[in-house]
Amino acid sequence: MIYQVQIKVMPLKDLLDPQGKAVLGGLHNLGMNGVSDVRVGKHITLQIEAGSETDAKAIAEEASKKLLANAVMEYFEIEVIQ
Repeated sequence: MIYQVQIKVMPLKDLLDPQGKAVLGGLHNLGMNGVSDVRVGKHITLQIEAGSETDAKAIAEEASKKLLANAVMEYFEIEVIQ
């Protein structure tokens, strides 16, 4: 069966997010002063052929740990859509 899996990769909450700070500065320059914080991450969608949803999630977790996310600076969340 084919499963669609979404992976959200974000900077760790305790670390500075330079990209987020740059976007925040740009928003303030555009007059959008109501925005107080920005965190920039990645949204990755995978189509995985697996025997079960659990297997698909395990494959996505392995991919995230080995390639898609840097455990030193980022965390990830996995959601199986179908």
